Order: sequence, then C-alpha cells, then structure tokens
Amino acid sequence: MPLFLSSSFISPLLVGLLASLLFEALLNPRPRPPWKRGIAANIVHVGSWLLLFGIFILLLQRPWFAIVFVLSLQLVVVQSSNTKSRTLNEPFICHDFEYFWDAVLHPRLYVPFFGIGLAIAASSAGAVAIGSFLFFEPSLIRQWGAATFLVHSLALIVTGALFVWLGWRKLPPITLTPVIDLERLGLFSSLWAYGIALLQSQPPKADASPFYSYTQHSLEQDAQAALPNVVLVQSESFFDPRPWCGEIAADLLPNYDATCREAIVKGALNVPAWGANTVRTECAVLTGIAPDAWGPRQFNPYRTLSSHPLPSIASAFKAQGYRTICVHPYPATFYMRDSVIPALGFETFIDISAFESQDKHGQYMGDQAVARKVGRLLEDNDNRPLFVFVITMENHGPLHLEAPDKAGVASTLPAAPWPLPDYLRDLAVYLHHLGESDKMLKSVKAALNSASRPGLLGWYGDHVPILPAAYRHYSPPASSTPYMIWSTEIERRLDGNLHDKPPIECESCPLEANELGVYLFKQAFGRDISSDVIKAEPEPQEQE
Repeated sequence: MPLFLSSSFISPLLVGLLASLLFEALLNPRPRPPWKRGIAANIVHVGSWLLLFGIFILLLQRPWFAIVFVLSLQLVVVQSSNTKSRTLNEPFICHDFEYFWDAVLHPRLYVPFFGIGLAIAASSAGAVAIGSFLFFEPSLIRQWGAATFLVHSLALIVTGALFVWLGWRKLPPITLTPVIDLERLGLFSSLWAYGIALLQSQPPKADASPFYSYTQHSLEQDAQAALPNVVLVQSESFFDPRPWCGEIAADLLPNYDATCREAIVKGALNVPAWGANTVRTECAVLTGIAPDAWGPRQFNPYRTLSSHPLPSIASAFKAQGYRTICVHPYPATFYMRDSVIPALGFETFIDISAFESQDKHGQYMGDQAVARKVGRLLEDNDNRPLFVFVITMENHGPLHLEAPDKAGVASTLPAAPWPLPDYLRDLAVYLHHLGESDKMLKSVKAALNSASRPGLLGWYGDHVPILPAAYRHYSPPASSTPYMIWSTEIERRLDGNLHDKPPIECESCPLEANELGVYLFKQAFGRDISSDVIKAEPEPQEQE
C-alpha cells in the first residue's frame, strides 16, 4: 500500500482536515460554512491542508505530530484574527504574517493584546507537546525507509500545491474589504487570495501623487524668504471623545478648543485605519495618494515605499527650499521608517535615540518632550524655512498596562465612581494622555509664534484609540478623527496687530486623509503654487 494511503497517513490527514474546518468556526467574524462557499474556496482549503501536512510530515516525520503542529499554527492565526477584529475591526490577512516578527522585536505593542497569560500558556504547551511527540511517536523514516518516505511526502506537497493553484484560479475577485472576503472565502482561501493579489500588484506610479508636479519645480530664491515654518503633527490616537461620551469633562481639551476656534480650516478627517495601522493614515497624508490607488498594497504601504519611493509633502517642501525633518520618539526601524522616511524626502530623521529616559510619560516618550524637541528645531538660525513632521507615541496602547490615577480621574471623568468599573479603566488612562497631547498643542503653537518666520500648524489624529471595553459599554465612536490647520497670522490678527487684514474665515469641512497634506502644502504658499509662484516648467527631456 502506498505510504500516503496507509492508516499512518490517511487517519491523521482526515482528522486534521476536519479539525481545520472546525477551527474556522472559532473565527469572529465567522466565515460561511463549507457547504455555502464556492467549490473553488473549498478546493483551496483542501489543497492548503495537504500542502501544510506534507511539508510538516517532511520536516517532523511523525504524522500526528505534524497534525497537532499545523492545527496549533492555525489556532494562533485564529486567535490573532479574533484579537485584531475585536480591537481594529479587521480580521487577519496575509499581510499580517510579518507582524509576528514585529511582535518579537516590539512585544509591548502586540503581546498584551493577544494576552500575556495565553502567550505563556501556549508556549509552554507547545514545548510539552514537542517533547512528547518526539518521544512517543515513532519516525516514519524508520518504519518505511528514507526514499519511500521522501517520495510520498513530496507527492502530498505537489498534490496540495496543485489543488491550491486550481482552486485559486476560480476564486471570485477579492473586494479588499477583509471582513467580506473572509466571510465569503474562509480563512485559507482568503489568505491565499490576498497574498497572491499582493504579489501580482504594482506600486502606484510617481505621478499618482499630487506632490509629483511640485517636486519638479522650485521657487525663486527671493520668494523663499517669506515662506512660513510648517509643523505637521500626527497625534497618536487623537480624537475628541466628548461628543461620544457625555461623562467626560467638558474642559478636557482647552487648547484644542481654542485652536479650533482660531483655525484656518478644521473638520473630520476620514482615516483608513481603526485603533492601529498608523502607517495607512500616515502614508495617505504624506503622499497624497488615496488607499484605493494602492490596491492590495494599501494594508501596509510602507512595505512598498521602502523599495519604491514616491513623491511626498516632504519632497515637495524640500524642492521649494525647505529643511525637512521627521520626529518620531520610537525606534526608527519600526515599520521600516529608517528606510521610508529618508526616501520620502526628509533630510533628518530624529527617533528615540535623541530622547532621554526622563522624557517618558507612561509607557512611551511624552508628548511634551516631543514639543520641546520641535521648539528647539524652530529656534535654529538656519535661514531656510523649516518643515517638521511629528509622529507622537504617548497615547499608544496597550492602555491596560497602566493604572488610572484617582486625582486625574476626578478632573477627566468627574462623575465616575472609584474604584473605576472595568469599562472606564482604559478610558481614564487614555484621557490622561490626551490631556498631555493638548498641552503639546499649546507648546508647539507658542514655539511657532516665537520664531522669526510666520508659522503654520497642521494637527490630526491617525485613528481612534483601542478601547474595546468602553466601546462595548457606550457603542463605538465614528472612525474619523479631527484635523485642523492653524496659522500664526491668525493669532496676530486676534491680537489686533494686523488690522489691515481681512477677517478670519474659519472653514469646517471633512477631508480624506490623502487630501490633508495637499491642503496644508498649498496653504503654506497662500495660494495654489502651481500658478505664478513656480518657475516656468523646464523643457521636457528625452527619456532614456
């Protein structure tokens, strides 16, 4: 009897295949049952199981050990997907596999959401299982001989790969809405569909960025003298929670409220992220390219930008004679920013190495420490205008690793009981750090006012925070975050120093994330710089 048809193979293979379908039922959101999916999706699932079983049989030489190992890996993906769905409103997709390595490098950002106890228990159980199977289950090489074992293991792998290929060719096109695709296709088929779509996709072209034309021209030297310093702050998890929760103190964000009253423009920013995935919003703001234009690459566009640089607001400002600096108080390697940020046109990247341990406030470098760094940059006597892009960290989760302070709660949640109920604990910690962001806003405005040049400030949140217990109690807020653009010229008018200027016209309008950077860039020049400010376009050069 051929090896793969013997009970040594067929029993564990069928048991494992059935278990893999049962494990899919643990997903939330749950995929359709197999009898309600298309035939192609089921063929991909069977092929995936044969492929994985064959690979781990080849590596481990023990079929039951291989089954348990593969099912354990599937269970990790299921648990990761459920955690991601609960906190980020999005299930696990193929792109997320690289975050397992990030979880090793930056465990604080990932493991607490998965569950520290569960991670320890799973690791311990895995170690026990490995030792037990190696000791109790005999190797098939010893039973069947190396040549026969190798031939039939490879036959399983080839058969599985063929099934995956045949099924994938008949799968319906993905919608790029992970919840829908997981529900239609199931776990294995959706992972394959997203992975292959990612491999087949192309990065956006340079001229897809609205900043492309601005990087091809430069200002006349005398026009640069009057340009403002520009600071753009991506405030971690920043949003105004007061409309969402009436129990929060009305005076929580005094500087934010004052800036909104003075802003050139303000409103809701439609961001492509919920709770995390900061770089989706960050990329949209910096490049001006909408997420849809990235296709399957939209879920981690920095993976693309690390090898395919595109024009950005930084490279556009740089072309107009600006110094361009990025400040991010976290390791530069996270999200490959050490490669991406210079490629986007930033001359200098200031990361966590430029901060001191006493700059921490909570788990991360504090917003006020970042504000002091920006203030020192604005004090530099370089005669060029300055563009600073700031990516803060203080509000970053996991918030449950911090304990709320009773005195702080009295000022942010004045009617809350003490000790706090569970649904308010993370919210109280978040509100404390949100107050620090509000103080940072005041400090950055003061630094811009103190500089010799006029100043322009853009401020927005990258996504709403992760507060699952509070959201279950109060219902989730809107996914948009606030943005505003403020100018020192407005403050001078309010002080009565510019009586000859027209009155302030503060607009309130929603923007897409990819529109904000473009709006800020044009605001820095007082009008659309594609007109008379830019030098005449040079003659086109013949392409090589």
